[in-house]
Amino acid sequence: MIEKNRLKILLPVALLLSGVACAWAVIATRPHMAMQLPTNEAPLVSVIRVEAQTLRLDVHSQGLVTPRNEIDLIPEVSGKIIQLHPDFVTGGFFAHNDVLVTIDPRDYDYAIAQAQAQIAEARRQLAMEEAQSEQAHNEWQALGDGTATALAMHEPQLAEARAKLKAAEASLLQAQIKRSRCELRAPFSGRLQTKLAGLGQTVQAGEKLAHIYSTDVAEIRLPLPTDQLAYLDLPLATGKGRCDACPKVTLTADFAGAVQTWEGRIVRSEGKLDDSTGVLYAVAEVLNPYSQKADRPPLLAGLFVQAQVQGKAQQNLFALPQNAINAAQQVLTVDTEQRLHIRHLEVLRNEPERILVKHGLNTGDRLVTSGIQVPVEGMKVRVE
Repeated sequence: MIEKNRLKILLPVALLLSGVACAWAVIATRPHMAMQLPTNEAPLVSVIRVEAQTLRLDVHSQGLVTPRNEIDLIPEVSGKIIQLHPDFVTGGFFAHNDVLVTIDPRDYDYAIAQAQAQIAEARRQLAMEEAQSEQAHNEWQALGDGTATALAMHEPQLAEARAKLKAAEASLLQAQIKRSRCELRAPFSGRLQTKLAGLGQTVQAGEKLAHIYSTDVAEIRLPLPTDQLAYLDLPLATGKGRCDACPKVTLTADFAGAVQTWEGRIVRSEGKLDDSTGVLYAVAEVLNPYSQKADRPPLLAGLFVQAQVQGKAQQNLFALPQNAINAAQQVLTVDTEQRLHIRHLEVLRNEPERILVKHGLNTGDRLVTSGIQVPVEGMKVRVE
């Protein structure tokens, strides 16, 4: 019993002593950490060196391709269609002065014959009146006394005969004009967009037969904001309807599975700003838009295109990447002593891939592009 009590006392004491010994061993054998003082190393930054450049400031716009000429084909005479152009179908091409539609001319040939008969009759009557007038003058000179009246000298009868001859000649001219209108000729080289009449159909004067448009020139109406006009060489008040030295235009569009490009030129600007948007519309022209090349499809009417209008060149501009300037139009520069400075710039234009700066920089300035989270004026930096 006594031994059991001793074990109850000695066992906890032994466990306590062994724990103290283990703790002392851990403390005695722990590794010694070297004390390091905090360092204040300058941040490492990336910089670019800027240079003044002469840059061309192009203007971007967009528009829809339209034909320069687009009309309805309407006859001026009535009759049956007896002949059509071989390509008188939707999408068919034709050349200038081609006969597109022929209307039966027999009624108008008959009218010409009638007018020619009237002219012959009028000439006969005029000849008779001239002879009678001459005879009346001779008789009055031989037998008359006093002043002869105009009626006695056949003057009214002669004037009437002459007027009838002129009327008959006018009737012939009118009949010939109507006869010539039996053939509807193309006023330009173009293409047929909509066909509304067929062979053998009887049509009336003023009835729409087709809708056609020209293919020699395509036009694109481009909206230009007024703040972008300073970058373009557009004569806004010259008195000329067209512009002979206006800027070039590059047109692009996704077509036939690829990005296609066409070249054109601004030819004129419209005379007033748009009432709803306040923009000025300029008109670009592309010559021979349907001339298909091996590497370029035709510029079809109705195609939506992006336009890059060639702008004027300006000197002493700085082109900066987007990450070099903040929303407040400020940049960070590094001087020769590797110190940071915050500089405010005058931005001329913000483009998708670059920012153009007009004032606030000098050639050779080093601009920070990365490495600074919280800039402080005059802080020391390290240039990468």
